[in-house]
Amino acid sequence: MAMDSTALMDVYGRKLLDELQENARLSVAELGRRIGLSPTATAERLRQMEEVGILRAYTVEIDREALGLEVMAFIRMSCNGHQYHRVLEFVQTLEEVRECHHLTGGDDLLLKVTTTNMSDLEALIEALLPYGTPITSLVLSSPVERKRYAVTGKLVSVTKKPGLRRR
Repeated sequence: MAMDSTALMDVYGRKLLDELQENARLSVAELGRRIGLSPTATAERLRQMEEVGILRAYTVEIDREALGLEVMAFIRMSCNGHQYHRVLEFVQTLEEVRECHHLTGGDDLLLKVTTTNMSDLEALIEALLPYGTPITSLVLSSPVERKRYAVTGKLVSVTKKPGLRRR
């Protein structure tokens, strides 16, 4: 019988996700110490979280600029209906495309791209032209690059704000 993912999100599950988001390289024994479970129970909890899809990967974060990828941009793509699947197939072949999101509204796709220089970005934009209309925004800086997920299940910063008082 498959385990329900909500059953895994008890106090131990939330602590486990918190610790993994802080440092996914911790040993099972250290994770267990930090969350208050035995190494065996911690390993089983990890296995169950992987099985139900709560944990999808243990990954590494690489500094793109250290790899020489100086330019980051977002490209919004609009395309007509018969081009949509063709552009999806094409962007999956492009090394420069880091993320691709299907959107609602006036644009069809949002691409996060990185290139070594502006000339390479220009070439990428030109390669996309046969598939639709690319609109590019350069990233100047990223004040918030990646935030941890709130494992409580609610947006604490929004739900805990006090109401406005009138004088």
